[in-house]
Amino acid sequence: MSRVTAAAKRLLVGRPFRSERLSNTLLPKRLALPMFASDALSSVAYAPAEIFTVLSVAGLSAFTYTPWIAALVCVVMVVVVASYRQNVHAYPSGGGDYEVATTNLGPDFGLVVGSALLVDYILTVAVSAASGVANIGSAIAIVGAHPVWAAVIVVLVVTGANLRGMRESGAAFAIPVYAFIIAMMVMLVTGALRWLLGSPMRAESAGFELRPEHAVSGFALIFLLARAFSSGSAALTGVEAVSNGVPAFRKPKSRNAATTLTMMGALAVTMMLGLVGLALITKARVAENSSQLIGAPANYQQKTLIAQIAQAVFSGFPVAFYFLSITTGIILFLACNTAFSGFPVLGSVLAQDRFLPRQLHTRGDRLAFSNGIVLLSIMALVLLVTFRADVNSLIHLYVVGVFVSFTCSQAGMIRHWNRLLRTETEPAVRRRMRRSQTINLVGFTATGIVLLIVLITKFLAGAWIAVAGMAVFFVLMKAIRRHYDHVAHETEGDAQDMLLPGRVHAIVLVSRLHLPTMRALAYARATRADTMEAVTVNVDPADTRALVQQWENHDLPVPLKVVESPYREVTRPILEYVKRLRDRRPNDLVVVYIPEYVLGRWWEQLLHNQSALRIKARLLYTPGVMVTSVPWQLASSRGQDRRIGARADRELQTRPRHVPLTSISADPIEQRDTQDTA
Repeated sequence: MSRVTAAAKRLLVGRPFRSERLSNTLLPKRLALPMFASDALSSVAYAPAEIFTVLSVAGLSAFTYTPWIAALVCVVMVVVVASYRQNVHAYPSGGGDYEVATTNLGPDFGLVVGSALLVDYILTVAVSAASGVANIGSAIAIVGAHPVWAAVIVVLVVTGANLRGMRESGAAFAIPVYAFIIAMMVMLVTGALRWLLGSPMRAESAGFELRPEHAVSGFALIFLLARAFSSGSAALTGVEAVSNGVPAFRKPKSRNAATTLTMMGALAVTMMLGLVGLALITKARVAENSSQLIGAPANYQQKTLIAQIAQAVFSGFPVAFYFLSITTGIILFLACNTAFSGFPVLGSVLAQDRFLPRQLHTRGDRLAFSNGIVLLSIMALVLLVTFRADVNSLIHLYVVGVFVSFTCSQAGMIRHWNRLLRTETEPAVRRRMRRSQTINLVGFTATGIVLLIVLITKFLAGAWIAVAGMAVFFVLMKAIRRHYDHVAHETEGDAQDMLLPGRVHAIVLVSRLHLPTMRALAYARATRADTMEAVTVNVDPADTRALVQQWENHDLPVPLKVVESPYREVTRPILEYVKRLRDRRPNDLVVVYIPEYVLGRWWEQLLHNQSALRIKARLLYTPGVMVTSVPWQLASSRGQDRRIGARADRELQTRPRHVPLTSISADPIEQRDTQDTA
């Protein structure tokens, strides 16, 4: 790594942490709440608006159904939170829904859940960034004019913060999340007081009429209400993040995670019902198509629902309106952070089970799962650019994955309690288990019904893309597991497989008779191979004759073999010569020694070693052939060596003098993180 790259990495990520500092990165509840609940809380900012937008198709009369739909969403929220409290106590290792489904329903159901969660986390980042840009764009025109660039910048900033470590990102994002909670509560209380005191509050769109796009009645009305409910169910996204992030909590982990879940659910329900109530009081109008708004001025740009409510409640006090709009946008941005907390941990667990590349299992310099963070960022950026950071386009892809995981998780928990009840005889414990099982049964029923509604109402509107993404992840993870299984089976061995070759034949590749060649010859002779020869390729007859003459003049004890190359190639003649040796004596081992320059400057790499790299790359695929590089350090590399040594000395000076020999964690996920997975 060059000095510039290393300096840039240190500036972005910070100095690396030792492994034993993992316990210092765990989160107290005050940091865990903004870290894991930002997605669920931010969903409140757009879930009520989605209900109103869907119902706007039928005109203003359909708005009367909004409170009932919102109340039903909140009931499901309470049921899901209560269900997940059982999950965090029963499975605190960090696998979350994936572990519950795998343990109780089987590996295929576990992979379905894993695929659904991976898709949901990616969509969480994309939807949150796009929604945050839309909210801030309501107050700051330049942001609204360039939504894609703004969303991309937000994702990159959140990615950089998470690469610095979970505790660091939690501390950095805690203030804006709590600012949003306070601003929302102040708005709800202020709006309620003004309504009780009879003070008029009118949204800027209160005077607009809403033209229905379709006459809706009978079955069409039922379908519209179901679709509005499925859109409002976006408020439930992020609830599962706490169960996936239990290892990140301080001890007692399960109890702290359950408390955080309860606080998150209470805040989300309060905000959801409060926003819907204020929207009806202020007569705010939102439409799927701005052309539906009769009476709106020309070129009217529709503000978000929460911005219209804030403008009405804080009329005469614009500072509060701007504060709420900005904090709303920020928390929508920070909802990405929930996915950045859950996706890498889930990816690590899946990689541990060999369903994803092993690189996702290891922690980076700052004890965060850096590879998972970067992968999530890349896929979310692709979605944002593809859908032009449009919330209405992305929201239809949303919700499906999370309710698949909800439903499978609750089904798994029902079987979990059934398994424990078969062996438990203590009456008090059985009653507690039955109570927990009943909660999970209600959760399974509720989330299963919501999943069916979402699939029916949103499949053709774009949810099929999310389903296709889940299928792709499922097939891909099965293929990765098959590959790892095949490699493990193919490389199995014991002491009986340690067969010695019949003979060892050493070949030293020679281009000129110089110091690197002499070192390679000396090293090859030191290994005491059964036979040994030097090989050169006749590309230029004059140079080859001069080399042969030099060889004879130095009276070297190693014979020189000249391989002809009528087409002036170097790689192919060597490969053919080595293969002929292998074909004549299949039980022999051929060791090829390649002298190489070690260079200190990047541009020098372009001038040397290209033939050596090509030859090594091709010989690696030849059975029974070993390739050994013999380095020769040039002067420029010695300068680089001194710089690396000085940097290592500086790093050693900053480390503590006394370090414990071992660091044993009682947390299963932490134990898995520190073990060798090679």
